[in-house]
Amino acid sequence: MEFAVEQRVDNGVNIVKVSGEIDVFSSPRLREMLLDVIDKGPLRLVVDLSDVTFLDSTGLGVLVGIYHRLRARNGSMSFVGANDRVRRVFHITQLTKIFSLYDTLEEALAAERADTRTGS
Repeated sequence: MEFAVEQRVDNGVNIVKVSGEIDVFSSPRLREMLLDVIDKGPLRLVVDLSDVTFLDSTGLGVLVGIYHRLRARNGSMSFVGANDRVRRVFHITQLTKIFSLYDTLEEALAAERADTRTGS
């Protein structure tokens, strides 16, 4: 599967669907696209990883960097649809302590709506 990124906004939440491998080769493109998305749109970001087949440390670095930019601007970032292999990378690196991972997009959007209501 070739690397691709699609973006849309749903009720004030940026949804970014990533496909293919997130690695040393695709990470610069992902970083550029995510920076563009958060500079132009809502600061609530849900990254759909359901079509991601591989995630390496370079890709994790990009995601952590985007997370810090969002947090500095009172934004949020969560993930949806990670397969077992990708989810294991988040667990091994203990990034599950800072990132929320959801099984479905509906769960992630409901959590974002709840955070908006509570002011988190």
